[in-house]
Amino acid sequence: MKKTMNTVLRLLLIPVLLFSMFAGIPAKANAETDLGLNADAAILIDADSGKILYEQNADASLGIASMTKMMTEYLLLDAIDAGTVKWDQEYHVTDYTYRMSQNRALSNVPLRRDGSYTIRELYEAMAIYSANAATVAIAETIAGTETEFLKLMNKKAEELGLEGYKFVNSTGLNNADLFGMQPAGTGPEDENVMPAKSVAKLAYHLLKDHPKVLETSSIPKKWFREGTDDAIEMANWNFMLPGLVYQYEGVDGLKTGTTDFAGHCFTATAERNGTRLISVVMKAVDSKGQGSKKARFDETAKLLNYGFSQFTKHEIIPANYKFKDQKTVKVTKGKEDSVAIAVKEPISFMVKSSEKDLYQPKLVLDKKSLEAKVKKGTVVGKVVIERTEGTDYGFIDGKEFASDVVTTASVERASGFALFFQGIGSFFGNLWGGITDFVGGLF
Repeated sequence: MKKTMNTVLRLLLIPVLLFSMFAGIPAKANAETDLGLNADAAILIDADSGKILYEQNADASLGIASMTKMMTEYLLLDAIDAGTVKWDQEYHVTDYTYRMSQNRALSNVPLRRDGSYTIRELYEAMAIYSANAATVAIAETIAGTETEFLKLMNKKAEELGLEGYKFVNSTGLNNADLFGMQPAGTGPEDENVMPAKSVAKLAYHLLKDHPKVLETSSIPKKWFREGTDDAIEMANWNFMLPGLVYQYEGVDGLKTGTTDFAGHCFTATAERNGTRLISVVMKAVDSKGQGSKKARFDETAKLLNYGFSQFTKHEIIPANYKFKDQKTVKVTKGKEDSVAIAVKEPISFMVKSSEKDLYQPKLVLDKKSLEAKVKKGTVVGKVVIERTEGTDYGFIDGKEFASDVVTTASVERASGFALFFQGIGSFFGNLWGGITDFVGGLF
């Protein structure tokens, strides 16, 4: 009896053991996209389309440190384009920027109390060396004060559709480092925060609107005020640039960031064979859990390697694609009673080659019939691309995979005589239909 009970118990335990074994195994799709990144958050996108290729905790608002300066660069380049600020314009040092520039514990180029500097000099110091006082000088030039500049930062963030952000200064420093002169309305120990997804969106639009930013962000080293007593060599903090210690093929930007609160962060961009990627890592650490400059570059390399090795741009739907089950739409009062339809523009984006067939077209018709006269190219709906299984991260701007569906020919309106007979035919057709429905109802 005892032996029988033991056998029964063993049989009952089998399903429990099997469940416990497989419950701990992640789904195949998740395992394929787990890059083992040692970072609090990360994201990788295609710089051309904004297609998100990978993300990890990308919606969490975290410290961004000097990656903030991408926003300051954006606003300066906007002002240059608008003509409200000139590259050769002189900035005269204020007490605030003088005091900040003397703190070499922070990244700075020392400024003379009675000195003046061109906007181009200050911009290069900011973009290459992450010089903080130079950044504040640019903010003061554009808006008068850093407090007013914050308003412009918030306005631009809203225009770009950034989410989860909070700006308290133009540099990314902790306000505790600003000698009590932090912008009005901000706390004495506040710091800028933003999710990795919004950081990537900021970088995406910066490169779209001001691609020349790469001409400066790609400079590994440059002298500030070369040939003067104030000369100082500015080494780019992006050590993945060519010739630097962690060089990575194709890297030419964009912005590092480090504070105690934010940890070691980096927004990178690299181009290979016509494909440009943007990556963001936030609070990167090494295998021992220690933050370091090397860690942020190691984790960035993992992201970029994944993007360049696994993804290729594919044409998911070609132009003039026709749907097997809906090749035409009805036309009323025309010389023809239907018109052919097709996809207007091709839909292409980066996807793993092994997953290309997981994306399928779906026709969404806004107009199921048209009244003549119908012009060629009339929009009747759109085609949307849906993934049949697994997770798709979408686009950084939240747009959908879609293209207009249009008529491929024109249909002239029928003559008055023809319309008369069409009307008669329609009348008797409807009448006959009503009679058959009535008779059918009787039986």
